[in-house]
Amino acid sequence: MIKNLILKNRTYRRFKNNVSISEEELRSLVELARLSPSPRNRQSLKFFISNSEESNNKIFPTLSWAGALTDWKGPSENEKPSAYIIILGDHTILPKVEKSYHEVASGIVTQSILLGSVEKGYGGCTIAAIQRTVLRKNLNIPEHLEILLVLALGVPNETVVIEDMPDTENYNYWRDKNLIHHVPKRSLDEIVINKF
Repeated sequence: MIKNLILKNRTYRRFKNNVSISEEELRSLVELARLSPSPRNRQSLKFFISNSEESNNKIFPTLSWAGALTDWKGPSENEKPSAYIIILGDHTILPKVEKSYHEVASGIVTQSILLGSVEKGYGGCTIAAIQRTVLRKNLNIPEHLEILLVLALGVPNETVVIEDMPDTENYNYWRDKNLIHHVPKRSLDEIVINKF
């Protein structure tokens, strides 16, 4: 059932880095993105896939991992992702003035890729805090391809639980002393609006 996949599809930031993800598996995840809806059917996204130590090492240092965990600098050496998918907007297909279409499309394909990842026993983290200029240089990404998001993928090495949003409206996620990752969510009654 789709709800079970969505419940498993948490933001994971620590991985079992002794598990590899093949190029074939990454391509099958991009296939899910290819088949997903696209605004105006422009299909203007491209995907850079990485599963080698060499290219992974060029991606990892350009990413910021958890803004709310101010004392945590990101995954340790033995908890890094096994693979990445970089989502790119092709401005030869869709001009920069129509950037909002790239943003909508990248959100749609991200969900498709991450749900597909969970179904395969993986998990991921969607990262928008990227040193884009450095990443572009590290991977020789052409200028007409805008770096939109980076998806870090691997076998999760942490537990993530959903909590009720506290009355204080503090929506920040946190880790407890056992490194369980807690994520507050607003209630269904709070977000469904029946009348104004």
